[in-house]
Amino acid sequence: SEAGELLGLMHYMEGLRLFTVAELVPPTSDENVTVTDTEFSSVPVRLYLPRKAPGGLRRAVLYFHGGGWCLGDAGMRGYDLLTRRISSELNAVVVSVNYRLAPRHRFPAQFEDVYSVTKFFLQSAVLARYGADPARLGVAGDSAGGNLAAAVAQQLLEDPEVKTKLKAQVLIYPALQALDLDLPSYRDNADKPILSRSLMVRFWSEYFSPDPALREAMASNRHVPAGSSHLLRLPAAYILTCQHDVLRDDGAMYAARLRAAGVPVTHQHAQDAFHGAITFLAWPLELALSHRLLNACLDWLRENL
Repeated sequence: SEAGELLGLMHYMEGLRLFTVAELVPPTSDENVTVTDTEFSSVPVRLYLPRKAPGGLRRAVLYFHGGGWCLGDAGMRGYDLLTRRISSELNAVVVSVNYRLAPRHRFPAQFEDVYSVTKFFLQSAVLARYGADPARLGVAGDSAGGNLAAAVAQQLLEDPEVKTKLKAQVLIYPALQALDLDLPSYRDNADKPILSRSLMVRFWSEYFSPDPALREAMASNRHVPAGSSHLLRLPAAYILTCQHDVLRDDGAMYAARLRAAGVPVTHQHAQDAFHGAITFLAWPLELALSHRLLNACLDWLRENL
């Protein structure tokens, strides 16, 4: 990717996106779940509908994939397996959203897409169409998708058009702040695989602006003045952080802020895990660690959604 960009052959993110394409799998139904690619509010989604009798209304989860707002796809094998298991094991309707990606589409396009899908799905008629329980709805996402899930949960509280409330939010090693990119987790894991500090800086800068000056400022941690923000009351949260991850402190700090605001929080910190670990669910990159992390997440959803 770096060589291609230096030679003027392709944008850096276009090179990385080739890995995404190699991982794509078609929407394939099985004995437990019916899987289709469709659109909600003109945004592509992969929809998972359980086949077994519901015994009443079902849980529903809107899932937002990771990839630094620049990469990723709901149809990647790791995400397809993850969302398929959520649907099958929780007997839940799952909507996995293919939001627009940077650098072609920058902030706030990604948020606009996931929020538009969420508002569409939360309509009473749509929930009824899919047998989803309006009292058991959640948002979830990993990495950049965790950022989008947290943002959707906050924005829904301020939207007078939305009457249905979320019950849960699941934030898997989420990217939650760009104010300080020199936190201990950034220093400890600056050169770790999957997500280095330099790659995270690149993701943030591509998400916000094409100006290379922003990337240079973020790399030296001099891009914003000190400030604070107000946190509103939110649905119960499950936050996963990993020791070997530049985003470790983002999740830990957000968990503390949610608790301070009176929000029920379960913060799972995995000492032996790294960024992206939850998607290594199948051969040749299958890890027992990935199944353990996903099982813990599923257990929380069973109890709280």
